Amino acid sequence: MGQKVNPIGFRLGNVYTWSSRWFASGKIYAQYLLEDREIRQFLMSRLKGAGISKVEIERSFDKRTIIVHVSRPGIAIGRGGTGIDQLKEELIKNFKIDDPKKIEIKFEEIKNPDLDAYLVAASVADQLEKRIPFRRLMNQALERIKRSSAQGARISIAGRLGGSEIARTESLKFGSIPLHTIRANIDFAKIDAKVPKSGVVGVKVWIHKGEI
Repeated sequence: MGQKVNPIGFRLGNVYTWSSRWFASGKIYAQYLLEDREIRQFLMSRLKGAGISKVEIERSFDKRTIIVHVSRPGIAIGRGGTGIDQLKEELIKNFKIDDPKKIEIKFEEIKNPDLDAYLVAASVADQLEKRIPFRRLMNQALERIKRSSAQGARISIAGRLGGSEIARTESLKFGSIPLHTIRANIDFAKIDAKVPKSGVVGVKVWIHKGEI
């Protein structure tokens, strides 16, 4: 087995920036880190229908600015901004924030969902859970990525595929995916699908969008 490095972590500071942007030390650091993790888990579950991809959190003094990247912002924002107000109330209640002014939520639209590795992996995982054949899913997903003018892509599915007794890995790719080139803009995501009768099946997606 080779040494596996997360393609996004490998490019932090060059292509990507950090998902949490703040400074803290000692016990406050641990507290902020856990709170960020819980906020992300809550939002990823709560806004799944809006096509959420990632959550960025910035802190300055006591204020938290949460930037949510979604493919369908209209669903998340709601009519007249009611969705934002409701989401803010839930965050204040769940995370015991004393002042509503200390939290701000912003939504950023993902222009092309087929070039977002997390959304592609989530789509494949959702359909695997509905017992759709995995090879058809992989071919369809790669075709959509190819039409979105990506330089290359790879989809890997691992587990008891098709209900087989022995777990195996199947993967499909097209184009180039230069994982060793730091300036290459490679998006990566991994999601677990809970498939009936097969258990957990892992879905990994790499998308090469070109060089920076």
